[in-house]
Amino acid sequence: MLQSCAAGGSRCARRALVVLLGWGLLMIATVQFRHSGQGSLVLNPTVEELGQVPARPRLQSLAASRFLLQRQTSSQREQPASPATTLVATASLPEELEPLLDRRPARSEDELIREIEERLPSLPLAYWTRNGKQTAAKSGGPELPGCIPKYPSIFELEFNNIYWQTMRSSNGTFQLFGAFYDERKLSRIGPAIRIVGMIDRIEPTLKSYCQMWFEGEREPRVVEVLEYKYIWYSKWGNYKQGIYQPYVIACKVPQSHWRRGPPASVSLVEKRCDTASNNLRVTYNKPATKKQFAVCVKGLDFLHEDLSVRLVEWIELIGLLGADKIFFYELQVHPNVTKVLGHYQRLGRVHVTPLTLPGGQPNVPAFQHMYLTKKTNHKRQNELIPYNDCLYKHMYEYEYIALLDVDEVIMPVQDATWQELMRRVVPKAMRLRNETRASYNVRNVYFLDDLLHTHGTFKDIPKYMHMLQHVYRSKNFTKPNQYIKCFHNPERVVTLHNHFPLACLGAGCTSYPIDTEDAQLQHYRADCVKSLKKTCVEYRENSVLDPTIWRYKDKLVARVTATLKILGFFGSSS
Repeated sequence: MLQSCAAGGSRCARRALVVLLGWGLLMIATVQFRHSGQGSLVLNPTVEELGQVPARPRLQSLAASRFLLQRQTSSQREQPASPATTLVATASLPEELEPLLDRRPARSEDELIREIEERLPSLPLAYWTRNGKQTAAKSGGPELPGCIPKYPSIFELEFNNIYWQTMRSSNGTFQLFGAFYDERKLSRIGPAIRIVGMIDRIEPTLKSYCQMWFEGEREPRVVEVLEYKYIWYSKWGNYKQGIYQPYVIACKVPQSHWRRGPPASVSLVEKRCDTASNNLRVTYNKPATKKQFAVCVKGLDFLHEDLSVRLVEWIELIGLLGADKIFFYELQVHPNVTKVLGHYQRLGRVHVTPLTLPGGQPNVPAFQHMYLTKKTNHKRQNELIPYNDCLYKHMYEYEYIALLDVDEVIMPVQDATWQELMRRVVPKAMRLRNETRASYNVRNVYFLDDLLHTHGTFKDIPKYMHMLQHVYRSKNFTKPNQYIKCFHNPERVVTLHNHFPLACLGAGCTSYPIDTEDAQLQHYRADCVKSLKKTCVEYRENSVLDPTIWRYKDKLVARVTATLKILGFFGSSS
């Protein structure tokens, strides 16, 4: 063969190459076959899959294995299971995995009523539950001959954006937020119902009625609306038909019912006999004794701005100054702010009322924030609803009510508390004119953020204490009666604006200006308000050190730090 290969050299070489190639392909095929065989072994087929026995005996064996597992001793159960054992148990015993569910029993109707009243306090749900069927079935009587004003079912009321109730009339739409019983001594109209809400009309002339529903009576007392009190000045803008405007609507309580106390609920209708599309619980909170100071805060709008730490400092400082309680209204806030408010609400130091915008105004959070930022006058008008709601809810509970933003503090200059301050101020006011004032106003001064950057931080004060760190202020105050804030006398005020009362009982809206040597409104901002842009340059160039707040430093740092630790703002301690 070698000789033949030598004789025909090239042909022999080709044959050898073909033989080698064939041998190589045969070896590759053999290796692939072995690998595929090993892979099939990993599958570990069951007896049923091989077709040797039917499936039912396997189920019986599983049942037997479950029975054996149930008979394991406790010591065996406590031993850590191997991965293989865990897999078998999981596959074999699915019913032993118990999902964690809320298995509390369904709430009773009484529990549901309490929950709804807490979420929607303007709805007279308890009264309707007790009396709705009786009053709805009753037809006209001697009070309203030939008239059948039915008590409206709560399921047929027209709600708007959760917290508002609607009345549609031939001349405008009413969005109603709350109703209150006003029996203040200085009121010349006697006991009355005042409804806080918005109407998409200016100077409404619609003749409308209040249907007052008293406990124990089947018929309503129907009285004509006395007045629509406008909570705005036309010169401020937005004075147009079709834009929701803030009002307090008043109806006199019939003299025959002055001694009966407040009605349980009230409805606003265009015609005396209409079945109302709204029905508001009448609020009347009158304790035996008054507390001193309440603070009302407009609808918070801080969706993406985490003011939580600064808010803790502000709440604690307001408490040290003497506020008995702070009443917040909330549009949309950062989750950390929600955590802070929830903490203080559980302590009973604040109360949070959720809020929406009425009518067709946006309530999608980010869009709402953009709307309020761009539509400034709409924002200002909407703010007046929570302010006046807060006034009427608490007018009998406190000697003074202050409307403050969370970057504002009424700071006594010579005294430690608001109570001491008013003991100093009221005699001064009485010497000037012997009458109680509707309000006592405090002048505004700016503590701008960048004034601290010019002078540097204070090493002995934690950096997270914003107000304690920012003790440089503008030398000059804003002009008298501009950007002021007040202690309002709730026995005198009928309607409130952010900065001063607009309508009052008695001798008009008299306001006493507190001397700057006695108190100042410390306003912590990054910049002045837009209308003071030019003057703001002067405020920045002329600053002074004002450490009045440091009298509270030790207590304030301790309280804020303790609260932040409780709420987990410093992370887990190592």
